[in-house]
Amino acid sequence: MIIQLFEIALVSATLATGLVAGVFLTFSDFVMRALGRAKPAAGMEAMQMINREVYRSIFMALLMGLSLVSLLLAGAGLLLAEAGVAMWLVAAAVLYLAGVMAVTASQNVPMNQRLDAMKADNMGGHSYWTIYQRDWTRWNHLRWVTSLAASASYLGAVVTVAA
Repeated sequence: MIIQLFEIALVSATLATGLVAGVFLTFSDFVMRALGRAKPAAGMEAMQMINREVYRSIFMALLMGLSLVSLLLAGAGLLLAEAGVAMWLVAAAVLYLAGVMAVTASQNVPMNQRLDAMKADNMGGHSYWTIYQRDWTRWNHLRWVTSLAASASYLGAVVTVAA
């Protein structure tokens, strides 16, 4: 029974980190480009609304919940699993916590808060919007790559457990 729950948790973590990676990829691939092509006030206002709505989303539950899940699975891997599985789980946790959560907290969220405090209809806001788009997107590229790598690491654990 515990082995089956562990396997279900691994598959769930694989899927959840893949979903998080997909959301980040969406922003890196076309959402930020589309917002950048809009008039500055329109792009800013749209991003401000997105940033306010994200807190009440399933995405936020996945983003935050995976922090705890990553720690729990890494701990379980180190305590209960063979070395190959533990390696995959520790790698997934490090990738997710450092590449997704630490980057989100130290880079993207502060930029979002600064953008939220700005008026979309003035030159100061327009100037920041140009910088915001470039820098926010660069950090977001790192988030989608590391969340995808974490998902691949969980998949590595699934395959190793199944072997």
